[in-house]
Amino acid sequence: MADVIFFDLDGTLVDHRSAVLETIGQIVQAAPNATAPPAELVALWWTLEARHMREYLAGQCSFAEQHRRRLRSFLPMLGEPVPESPGLLDAWIAERYLTVFAESWRCYPDVQPCLETLKRLPRGPRLAVLTNGDPEQQRAKLARFGLLEYFEAVLTPTELGAAKPVAYAAACRRMRTDPAQAVNVGDMLEGDVNAASVAGLTGIWLDRGIDFVTGGPSPTADETVLRIEWLTDLPDHLSRTNA
Repeated sequence: MADVIFFDLDGTLVDHRSAVLETIGQIVQAAPNATAPPAELVALWWTLEARHMREYLAGQCSFAEQHRRRLRSFLPMLGEPVPESPGLLDAWIAERYLTVFAESWRCYPDVQPCLETLKRLPRGPRLAVLTNGDPEQQRAKLARFGLLEYFEAVLTPTELGAAKPVAYAAACRRMRTDPAQAVNVGDMLEGDVNAASVAGLTGIWLDRGIDFVTGGPSPTADETVLRIEWLTDLPDHLSRTNA
């Protein structure tokens, strides 16, 4: 059995994509001066989120600034003026986006049963969350669904000084384990599985049947990739792999 299992958060434990689309969908439906159809605006927000999160993860801006950059590009399409003050941009995000976003969080139904099973295993692995998200927001998600108690650590770029994939080595050091004794479970084939494998961990792909970025079908994986469709399959999968 592995010494440590790292879990990705968004798309693995919590349905981030649906929460984003639900939130921005409500915003654009209520925008009387929008310059494009609602579906186009929702797609634009998702594209902007991906672009500016990459800038944050590359250390080019703060977490708050990536929100501001996204909003500066989005507000003209929404038919609204763009405030010059960073404080006003922050207020827009807090009042009109983050409040609704938090209400839209949903935990996948297979998460707690999986964690309970792992918790009851004799000499079971230690569990940690390894996520590229903002630490305060990610801990709030876990707390909302009563998941914090299962994890020894919640590791983000703030704690580790780097995002995935560089963070895999740092996460193993933080958890005092060898990468060869660590497993990383996530829904992103490249970032959570292949990159973890390159770093020396065992990557397990949680294939939820949807591409997190595009919303289309899951990507095609090599037959050597360790794959599960439900987190509740993970304990048995680990036992078979160990055997």
